[in-house]
Amino acid sequence: MVRFILRRLLYMTPILFGVSVVIFLILHLVPGDPARLVAGLDATQEDVKIIRSSLGLDRPLPVQYISWLGNVLRGDLGRSTRTRRPVTQELRLTFPATVELTLCATLLGVCTPSFWLGLMLMLVFAVKFDLFPTTGRGGLENLVLPAVTLGAGAAAIIARVTRSSMLEVLGMDYIRTAHAKGLSERAVVLRHAVKNALIPVITVIGLEFGYLLAGAVVTETVFAYPGVGWLLVEAIGFRDYPVIQGALLLLAMQFALVNLVVDVLYAFADPRISYG
Repeated sequence: MVRFILRRLLYMTPILFGVSVVIFLILHLVPGDPARLVAGLDATQEDVKIIRSSLGLDRPLPVQYISWLGNVLRGDLGRSTRTRRPVTQELRLTFPATVELTLCATLLGVCTPSFWLGLMLMLVFAVKFDLFPTTGRGGLENLVLPAVTLGAGAAAIIARVTRSSMLEVLGMDYIRTAHAKGLSERAVVLRHAVKNALIPVITVIGLEFGYLLAGAVVTETVFAYPGVGWLLVEAIGFRDYPVIQGALLLLAMQFALVNLVVDVLYAFADPRISYG
């Protein structure tokens, strides 16, 4: 198992490298000039040129990428052009909020757009009845509406897969044999049926967890919830390249790690699965 995990971690390296290249190229090829936004509307062309040089944006793209990648490998994601704080510090402050929200949404885990559902929940439970706060991050009360908004879509999918998987397993021969031996319904279901029915459920939960990470961008924006998604939207508005690259790379890394965890859980759910 340890060898399998190490091998999968090694396979993640080219994936994350490819993601970093795509992110870098897209950010630098779309229209817009971060130096102009940093300098302000009243800045002269000379001021913009100086800022562009200080940010390293006047160098060739390959040189910029190699420099950025070298810093990333040393744990330095650069500084935000908007707040001038280290990107790692920005992510350290916002990432726990995104994980917190995604985990709660997965546990709740119907097909309504999350932004519409979020606005309706906010209108009813925050504005009309004043039961929950509308924005920010504090106690559990701040987490209820965003988590329900984000997890509602996944709930129906996970429930449907769990039901169909359990029905399929309960119809198998070894379940009938267990009943014939006189085992109680509780023992048959919990000891024999559930573990075999978990394989497709684990797969769906892993996929949904990854999708919820992406969906958190919309939900965090609607509720002004200070997570990575909210930080990403703020950074895009200000063309804050270091923060955008760092946030997207972090989300890609977490998506890859979730898939690794899913593969490991397969072996625990079904002893017949062995990775050698």
